[in-house]
Amino acid sequence: VQLQASGGGLVQAGGSLRLSCAASGRSFSSYRMGWFRQAPGKEREFVAAIRWSGGSTYYADSVKGRFTISRDYAKNTVYLQMNSLKPEDTAVYYCAAARVTLSEYDYWGQGTLVTVSS
Repeated sequence: VQLQASGGGLVQAGGSLRLSCAASGRSFSSYRMGWFRQAPGKEREFVAAIRWSGGSTYYADSVKGRFTISRDYAKNTVYLQMNSLKPEDTAVYYCAAARVTLSEYDYWGQGTLVTVSS
């Protein structure tokens, strides 16, 4: 199983970025896909998640209304559209996959760095 995250970069406050997570190696139909982030000196935190089947979405309060998670079946890819970015969104962002019946994430991708300048 491989999760390949991409799309990070440097953006000014108020700007937008779209992260992508390309998934391969198995069927993820019974999984939910999540995005997490870890800022320097801080613990990793949950950002957003989506179920492959059904498309139910979940967001951390800190990103609600600004970030949107979505998935593309044909491309086996999950996206995180990030709008109205703030300096406090600066972090390494990771995508991950978890079986819907379990709380723990089984698979993790490498991170992609998002830097928001003020």
